[in-house]
Amino acid sequence: MTQAISFQVGNFYHIHNRGADNRSIFTEPVDYERFTALLYAANDTAPLDMTRFLEERRPRPDAFSTPRSEQLVNIGAYSLMPNHFHLLLHEEKAGGISAFMHKLKTAYVMYFNARNRRRGTLFEGRFRGRHILEDKDLERIFAFIHLNPIRLIDPTWESEGIRDIEHAKDFIDRYPHSSYQDYIGVSRPQSSILNRNLELWRDTFNKFTDFRDFLASWLH
Repeated sequence: MTQAISFQVGNFYHIHNRGADNRSIFTEPVDYERFTALLYAANDTAPLDMTRFLEERRPRPDAFSTPRSEQLVNIGAYSLMPNHFHLLLHEEKAGGISAFMHKLKTAYVMYFNARNRRRGTLFEGRFRGRHILEDKDLERIFAFIHLNPIRLIDPTWESEGIRDIEHAKDFIDRYPHSSYQDYIGVSRPQSSILNRNLELWRDTFNKFTDFRDFLASWLH
């Protein structure tokens, strides 16, 4: 069931969606690559060339540097898991989040169905979103999105605690399908997905002298 939400320009939202019947939405490395490339390409007021994304086996080398018109949203964080994804978005233009999510999901479903020679629904409903009103909640969601992949190696860590904190830290350091590496200084093309210069991002996150220390505090 889709959660109704009214988006407001200048506000932050935690957006997430999972596969229908909890099915995997990323089954091969190329699927993660495609969705990540679409996070960049779909964030544009100009129409998205769906044909291009159907014809290409893998994203182009310039997938994260192609000029865009105007961005629909500001993306502050993302994390992709085998059967779901999480995004931290800031509404830049009226209707921006809805337009961005429609383009993102439509293009990905078309690609995924074509690659797997299937039809029908891939995602569970439209998508779910929650309005983030307080700085502390924004920090919590920011941490939650980047720590979410730990579930892949320690499914009960949130309720029962981390079994091996150093192993968990090493795992998220190396996990490529989130914005974590962009915040620890890894140089990669995917960093252009994010808008980290937004004043509100700077005010909230640049006060942490070490991004790893910030997340470690949430692990503990």
